[in-house]
Amino acid sequence: MFTGIIEEIGKIKSIVRHANSIKLTVAANKIMSDMHIGDSISTNGICLTVTTFNSDSFTVDVMPETMMMTNFKNLNVNDLVNLERALPANGRLGGHIVSGHIDGIGTIIRKYNDDKAIRMSFSTTPSILELIIKKGSIAIDGISLTVTDVDSTSFSVSIIEHTQGETTLTSKKIGETVNLENDVIGKYIQKIFASKQSDMSDNNINKGISLDFLESNGF
Repeated sequence: MFTGIIEEIGKIKSIVRHANSIKLTVAANKIMSDMHIGDSISTNGICLTVTTFNSDSFTVDVMPETMMMTNFKNLNVNDLVNLERALPANGRLGGHIVSGHIDGIGTIIRKYNDDKAIRMSFSTTPSILELIIKKGSIAIDGISLTVTDVDSTSFSVSIIEHTQGETTLTSKKIGETVNLENDVIGKYIQKIFASKQSDMSDNNINKGISLDFLESNGF
């Protein structure tokens, strides 16, 4: 589990491409201090497992499912990436609960200065947008951010000065893509609600709402 608080910016050192997957070597500094084989590292929001490492870089495998769901298909050597180690049991949850499992990609459609902040807007799919709420949390390239606005086709965030300097997001241009992860709590609520709606449709469509139904569903 991660928090969306980026620890450092790494650089892609090498990419070995296979038919539907890639092997990445990422140059880093701060996060190397206590690294082990098998550690989970959020790399632009994607939870990846360390397979080898040395004093200044680590290697991970990116599987076909991840290639399909993320923008890593467009990754190049020397690209910069946001890095975060998994949250320790005694760590602070400074952002929000981030799993590192990407839901899809967004495209930057607007970017402008707002005093010291930078406002950015992203278009994405309806399935991602339906789980985004104003003032809710979303992970963009692994960064925990608060949604300022959302409508039927896009959403917006405001990036403070500290985040501008500690991540890669504001260096991206209009038309570039980002990895998106919805708030996991919202996804669970959607799943439970859909299940309840299905039960009501299957079992009670001709029965109405009875006292037994209300009691069994916690009312």
